[in-house]
Amino acid sequence: MSAGTPGPLDASRPEDAGMSSEGLRYLRDLVHQYVDDGRYPGTVCVVARRDRVVFADAYGGRDAERQLPMELDTIFRIYSMTKPVASVALMQLYEKGCFQLNDPVDAYLPEFSDPQVFDRGTPDDYTTRPATRSITVRDLLMHTSGLVAPFTRSSVGALYRRHGIGSEETDHTLASMVETLGRIPLETDPGSTWIYGISTDVVGRLVEVLSGQAFGDYLAEHVFEPLGMVDTGFEVPAEKLDRLAAGYQRCAGTPAYTLLDDPKTSRYATPARFQSGSAGLVSTAADYLRFSRMLARSGTLGDARILGERTLRFMRTNHLPAGRDLTSMARHGGESQREGHGFGLGFGVLLDPVVAQTIGTPGEFFWGGAGSTAFFISPEDDLIVIFLTQLRPSASYPIRRQLRAAAYGAVTA
Repeated sequence: MSAGTPGPLDASRPEDAGMSSEGLRYLRDLVHQYVDDGRYPGTVCVVARRDRVVFADAYGGRDAERQLPMELDTIFRIYSMTKPVASVALMQLYEKGCFQLNDPVDAYLPEFSDPQVFDRGTPDDYTTRPATRSITVRDLLMHTSGLVAPFTRSSVGALYRRHGIGSEETDHTLASMVETLGRIPLETDPGSTWIYGISTDVVGRLVEVLSGQAFGDYLAEHVFEPLGMVDTGFEVPAEKLDRLAAGYQRCAGTPAYTLLDDPKTSRYATPARFQSGSAGLVSTAADYLRFSRMLARSGTLGDARILGERTLRFMRTNHLPAGRDLTSMARHGGESQREGHGFGLGFGVLLDPVVAQTIGTPGEFFWGGAGSTAFFISPEDDLIVIFLTQLRPSASYPIRRQLRAAAYGAVTA
């Protein structure tokens, strides 16, 4: 950019967007305390309202071993914040008439024909029964497919791990993963249970089959390039590798983290064979803000139309049966608490702040990632919050609920 041109994260005066400078200082102090206490190595946090960035803060380090500071353009592993991106890509193809949401997945991925459900036994010796119905495309977007996460503590999860599904060093492609999944029983009948799992990897494969493009190529052409997301992808080019944050995991002691993934030797430094729709992308605060602004603006950003307004409104509506929340349908883990929250087509949805016991506005949609990253968008409040760091597991601290309290508390009008 030329001298004097505002950068994508240059902040405006908060009061001009109906927010309090003092309230945002509380948010800043909250995030900084996590770093000062040695709980996070470093953070980037961005708040935008009414088309203005009102808070953009980089604090701490992106690489503690090399004493490199956190910067606003640091590149992060966003893990499950990949899922909304993959879901948007599939819904673009829905708008083109490539499929219907109630179509059986096996119409496009025959590997899922004649689905079987794990009945009883162990990973070494088990029986199955026929599923009550086929997996639909909507099941994949909603996590009601009966597929699980590779880390799930169940016999089906163990079978995934035995077949190399979910390993960061996997030799699978999306195509070979789907072929393998078709030989492993489902955890539950499709449509019966919300199970946070590998469904969005199958979404990625479905994008490939329906579009005729590799998943990464499709995302680049139809999402990243139109939105100007110049630092988002499945790997980090050599010329940008010094901007990749180190990955850490929680441990005892001070600081309370230890190195998990060195940027210099990271798998993200080489082209990705497995382009995971569930957790494979890296991105920056500026890029994910562009994606979030597109979502907040009902599918458009500048001259780029990514989705139709009604499609996006449909995606961020709770699709759980009879308006239920996740408490009544969820099994195993996820990036969300369950009470007072529903799920749409790729996003969690806040249904009732009182039941959820968290400040917020009904209709807020959101998600997070395994590295403790998070974002949420409130259409009613015209508010976007993005938080990026690199600490696993994501449940280490209640930062997501605290960010909501601080960000909504700073809204004045």
